[in-house]
Amino acid sequence: MSCFTQVIITPSIHDNPKSHHRKQAITLLQKCKNVNQITPIHSNIIKNGQQHDQFIVFELLRVCSKCDAIDYALKIFQQTQYPNVFLYTALIDGLVFSGLYSHGIRIYVEMIENFIFPDNFVISSVLKACGIGLDLRMGREVHTQAIKLGFCSNRSVGLKLMELYGKNREFEDMKRVFDEMPERDVVALTVMISSYLDHALVSRASNIFDMVKAKDTVCWTAMIDGLVRNGKMNKALEYFRQMQREAVRANEVTVVCVLSACAQLGALELGKWIHSYIENYDIKINHFVGSALINMYSRCGSIDEAERVFKTMKDREVSTYNSMIMGFALNGKSLNAVELFQRMIKEGTKPTNITFVGVLNACSHGGLVDFGFEIFQSMQIDHCIEPQIEHYGCIVDLLGRVGRVKEAYKFIQNMKVMPDYIIWGSFLNACKIHKKFELGEHAAEILLNHGYTDTGTYILVSNFYSSFRKYEEALLVRSKLKESDIEKEPGCSSIEVNNEIHEFFLGDIRHPQKKEIYEKLEEMEKRLRFEGYYPQLDVVSQDIMDHEKEQALAIHSERLAICYGLISTEPLSTIRIVKNLRVCSDCHTMIKLVSKITKRKIVMRDRNRFHHFDNGSCSCGDYW
Repeated sequence: MSCFTQVIITPSIHDNPKSHHRKQAITLLQKCKNVNQITPIHSNIIKNGQQHDQFIVFELLRVCSKCDAIDYALKIFQQTQYPNVFLYTALIDGLVFSGLYSHGIRIYVEMIENFIFPDNFVISSVLKACGIGLDLRMGREVHTQAIKLGFCSNRSVGLKLMELYGKNREFEDMKRVFDEMPERDVVALTVMISSYLDHALVSRASNIFDMVKAKDTVCWTAMIDGLVRNGKMNKALEYFRQMQREAVRANEVTVVCVLSACAQLGALELGKWIHSYIENYDIKINHFVGSALINMYSRCGSIDEAERVFKTMKDREVSTYNSMIMGFALNGKSLNAVELFQRMIKEGTKPTNITFVGVLNACSHGGLVDFGFEIFQSMQIDHCIEPQIEHYGCIVDLLGRVGRVKEAYKFIQNMKVMPDYIIWGSFLNACKIHKKFELGEHAAEILLNHGYTDTGTYILVSNFYSSFRKYEEALLVRSKLKESDIEKEPGCSSIEVNNEIHEFFLGDIRHPQKKEIYEKLEEMEKRLRFEGYYPQLDVVSQDIMDHEKEQALAIHSERLAICYGLISTEPLSTIRIVKNLRVCSDCHTMIKLVSKITKRKIVMRDRNRFHHFDNGSCSCGDYW
């Protein structure tokens, strides 16, 4: 039966007497770019009485899938008389491509119930649906059918079976399928690597990867992508460098993965090198690559470069606009973000949820209240998008930033969704800054008593009480933190120097230049005192003496990273720091003074947002 399948999968349309009209219809269909071009051709096919010609129906179904018109494909299929296995395959392929995995599986079951025997192509397609849709039970049934029909020796079926078991954490079954495959090549090994990485089993994936002798671009990319997805950014960059040493050419997927790692690490110099690589090897800067470049430059604090990439792009989609709007918002270019949003709407690009998160964030960072409310209201009225928790959070942050704290509280009370800890935390911070104790205490109680108690929440509440000199309450909150089993995430700051990422933790003494770093730290401490700096001791959570608190503040990770930047980069050059946590108010004050003393711009990305320090001031306006 498999031989028969291979004969009819690529039939010659020239053997049919009606081949001329058929060829003409198929040629027209293959040129279609969207569903609006399909419908008149389909009407003409019906007029010519070709609607039951299975060659033409097959092409119609394929083109509908390609043009994201799967609903139209379903209508065509429902009107088809006696569909064969190829038409079922085309429809199932389209449903899987459209993400309708369970629907694709149902169509396959319908095919079997109609006594139409599957071939290896439709088996591969439905196994893909079972794998991505995590339908292990149905996948095992299809595997049994494949064994009975003798398809398991088919390479495509074997690979899809591996993916099915890998995605469902059935690694023994995955390995068994691999061992039974006639061709255990780099593609099959790549499937295994990806499966382990999908479940954060990095060491297992690395072991398999090291065993692969002839690694191709896809194999390297799968490993790099998996490391990025599992937060192993430095390791991903190491693998990329090794890939270059072995002269394996990167493709657009590879560079997008590496750019993502650069963005998260703040590795601007390496990101620039990747940009040059893209240009040198003629990798097309489509919306996929372009958005990654914009995101990298934005998250490395180089917003002018991000905008330059955006302006040179010809292939722009909503994701491109989203990346640029988010970039403007992150870097304090609030009006630029709003203007780009308005231009995007004017040009007819339909915004998404993400677009509104970006532009509302920009309004919040810039204190643009009128713009913020106007855009928020337009979500439902003009664009039929229901606001989500993130959009409400932006408005609360915006009102808090400009001191309209009571209005922010009323807004929270009238929200259509339950406020989360981010919204209450933002509101509490506004109460702290604008001295609204009663409202802030109410928010603090909600945060502590409604399951929002992570480390950051405890510290935020404690700092709130300390700012009102309620030291007893602050100590009580900190004692609760000590009693809890919550592990505090250690603060880590990183800086890129000469294409290498240097990481620092609190009081870090691991760096080869630790002596020079701490000498510079001591020197800066003296110069800061001369400028009138005095440590904010209430920031320190430990119950220790004041002089010990001063010492603890002096060795925060961002200070060590900045001092390393001062001794290892050119005078007057910009220092770029990435921190995994929110920068504390004491370090924020200190860095402003360092930028003034050293005449250096210091760009810091913390957990909340970007801070561009320049000549004693910060782009956040001391609200973050």
